[in-house]
Amino acid sequence: MTRTIVASATREIIIGFDQPFCVIGERINPTGRKKLAAEMIEGNFETVIKDALEQVAAGATMLDVNAGVTSVNPNETEPGLLVQTLEIVQGLVDVPLSIDSSVTAAIEAALKVAKGRPLVNSVTGEEEKLEAILPLVKKYDVPVVAISNDETGISMDPDVRFAVAKKIVERAMDHGIKPHDIVVDPLVMPIGALGDAGRQVFALLHRLRNELKVNTTCGLSNISFGLPHRHGINAGFIPMVIGAGMTSAIMNPCRPQEMEAVRAANVLNGTDANCTNWIMTYRDHKPAEGAVAAPATAAPAAGGGRRGGRAARAGAGAARE
Repeated sequence: MTRTIVASATREIIIGFDQPFCVIGERINPTGRKKLAAEMIEGNFETVIKDALEQVAAGATMLDVNAGVTSVNPNETEPGLLVQTLEIVQGLVDVPLSIDSSVTAAIEAALKVAKGRPLVNSVTGEEEKLEAILPLVKKYDVPVVAISNDETGISMDPDVRFAVAKKIVERAMDHGIKPHDIVVDPLVMPIGALGDAGRQVFALLHRLRNELKVNTTCGLSNISFGLPHRHGINAGFIPMVIGAGMTSAIMNPCRPQEMEAVRAANVLNGTDANCTNWIMTYRDHKPAEGAVAAPATAAPAAGGGRRGGRAARAGAGAARE
């Protein structure tokens, strides 16, 4: 059975098909967060500290740490800032960390100060990246996220994405890195733009598990990009993608609806033995105030009811499409 071991200074986590789903907290990332980026540039880590503590309290298994605050001279600015951020976070929490950067110098600088066995995020199928990142992964004996794109970009053909993942696994083996230390990101496409994005990733996950025998991850919220009520889509996606074989995801653990879906999937997948974690988490759970179920016998008003009746719902759906 494939098992990817990650660790902090005091805590070891196993990512695997027979393990609870690994939730990698996404919040310590200034991409798209102007306020956080501005704070980090100024040396203010109040939000970083808040996000670290809140994500662990919400149930994150690991935390992703990114310090990509600027595209201007990142080779000069990012290594020091990533090291500073990483040291602050690993001094606050005991969960393993994911070192997230596209700058090789920043990854190496962070690996020098990281405690335990962090996950490197990431390497792609591009030759330049393979030759830069894989030697570091081998040198520091850490696992790495392998993103299924190369010099040609992100293919809309899932067979091509599988081929890129296979290439990365094989090249890693050439460097002496075992497949159990490769966590493949098959690249989840937005379902609003690509109608079969869900089916694509489910099929890819089956192949990655059965043929390459590797663990997997993704940017979970990519599936709902551009749609209203994204957390509903994300929550529906979680148990389906876990059932298809995904073993971890970079996501926001502070969304109760999504974490409920993770915990329920663990119960149903048999990785929450005796439902222990579910019971401990929800034994005192009460429905949200004001949440009242509609009577089972209630009939919708003619041409009305919820959202204007079936015809209106169909029209709304067509308008969104």
